[in-house]
Amino acid sequence: MDTEHKRSCTTDRRRCRGLLARGASACAVMAMLAGCASADKTTSAPAAAASSTTASMADMTMGTTAASKVASVNGIKPVPTQPLAEATWQGMKVQAQAMTAVPFFIFDGTKEQEVKPPANTSFHLMVMLNDAHTGVPLPYASVWATIKKAGKIVYDERMWPMISAYMGPHYGNNVSLPGGGEYQMSLLISPPVSARHIEYENVWLHPHRVNVSFHWTPVP
Repeated sequence: MDTEHKRSCTTDRRRCRGLLARGASACAVMAMLAGCASADKTTSAPAAAASSTTASMADMTMGTTAASKVASVNGIKPVPTQPLAEATWQGMKVQAQAMTAVPFFIFDGTKEQEVKPPANTSFHLMVMLNDAHTGVPLPYASVWATIKKAGKIVYDERMWPMISAYMGPHYGNNVSLPGGGEYQMSLLISPPVSARHIEYENVWLHPHRVNVSFHWTPVP
């Protein structure tokens, strides 16, 4: 704020005190002071806005790096993950990752049901659907995973919509494979069932299959 404007604001504040003393309305006085108040805050506003934007973006990009940012949640530590495959469909980034299987809970709207991994579980499969341009997770879709080895189906299950403090929203389920080796995985992705802003017009309107291959080495 320049010297001339400071002098003007000081004069206005003195006039306001006089008006209040003579019984002028508070609204009239506040209107007079509004210009000075906004000028006082001009230099700090852009910094505050930039800080808010940075924080919101950090919260929204929780993908594969989230585990390194969060040490533990309620005493639960992050579990290592292994990338399996990646593909892109009409601007949707599709990632398949494996993590050590741990119990998870299914909530049906009234109660929680715990799902414990069987002894023969190979890994917990996670399928991440993200906007390829922004990295923002895409909800309201559905994913079905079919895994084959040498042409034979060894896994054919739905992926639960899931939330995680480390991996963010994703679709997942436990997987049991008959040992290590090369596998072919088909992910049937149904379109997100939701209202869409204009940037998502005419994309993801029909079910789509993403076919990928991966090599699995069991952990001793």
